[in-house]
Amino acid sequence: MPEADDLVVRAACLLQQATGSRLGADIALHKVLPMGGGIGGGSSDAATTLIALNRLWRTGLSRAELQALGLQLGADVPVFVFGRDAFAEGVGEALQPLALPPAWYVIVFPKVGIPTAEIFRAPELTRNTAPIKIADFVTSTARNDLQPVACSRFPEVERVIDWLAQHAPARMTGSGACVFAETASEADARRIVESCPPQWQAWKVRSLARHPLYEWLQ
Repeated sequence: MPEADDLVVRAACLLQQATGSRLGADIALHKVLPMGGGIGGGSSDAATTLIALNRLWRTGLSRAELQALGLQLGADVPVFVFGRDAFAEGVGEALQPLALPPAWYVIVFPKVGIPTAEIFRAPELTRNTAPIKIADFVTSTARNDLQPVACSRFPEVERVIDWLAQHAPARMTGSGACVFAETASEADARRIVESCPPQWQAWKVRSLARHPLYEWLQ
């Protein structure tokens, strides 16, 4: 990827431009999440860059100001700057904090990258459903309108959903391609991961209520 297209570099440059800082930084990125997996890895990297450099460069921006900057980088960046479990509305900038219980999840990557723009441009995408309310989310009655489109264009995603659904209710993350399911325990998550077919990649993960650098912003 060209350096100018990297979200981490773009986040650092944006912070420089917004604050007039002339300082720099050496940044190393250890990428673990799959490209095109729809888990928000790039957005999380950008948010962490904004938080860390805001502190390192002593630019003094508030959390709300960094969220506004993050929105220029992508709709998912503000929630990572927000740094807590949250319900997002608008294009990702209207956030309400949630208190969610700790949980274990299984994430399965079908090793298919899905271009987000292609899914959102799809003429068959449903665009007139009623907005999901926070009560729907809390009671697990939410939906993902992007999932049918992604499954029709990338059948491997649907195969992963069908397989994972044998173990726990499963659905696609964002615009895909990863699929996730909440499990009853870490042991259940481990068992499912160990049984994952070899053509896919699976992880067990624990929920995180706050960003590791949450206390760096007030």
